[in-house]
Amino acid sequence: MRLLRRYWGFLALLAAIVGWIGLAAGKFLAAAIGLILILSVAALGYFLFQAPLWCGATTREGEACRNNSSGLLIGCHLREHKWQKIKMAFYSKRWRELNRGLWATPRDGVTTLSGVAAAVSALAAVVGILVK
Repeated sequence: MRLLRRYWGFLALLAAIVGWIGLAAGKFLAAAIGLILILSVAALGYFLFQAPLWCGATTREGEACRNNSSGLLIGCHLREHKWQKIKMAFYSKRWRELNRGLWATPRDGVTTLSGVAAAVSALAAVVGILVK
């Protein structure tokens, strides 16, 4: 149960992908796009703000912080690191540092790719709803 509570975003993304496959195969009605949108947005929120990762913020020594953090955009328990990663997303000069931290370990890479997949799925669901 603890594992499910920690990694529920991967299940939400998997359910959204199954929804897209079912929709493409004609197994689901077009009304399922709303549910796919909800699952995709929930998964995106999980990957951005709750997924267990390393912090990756730049320390005073210029290295990446190895403390545990929550999500791709929030840093660890250190006050300076809490918002350092989210600030990196809004300053183009810091994108290289943020990108380096997103691929630091295989777990970080999988989480980053899953977050991108959730964002694409949510965007496609919004377009599907608007076109319908």
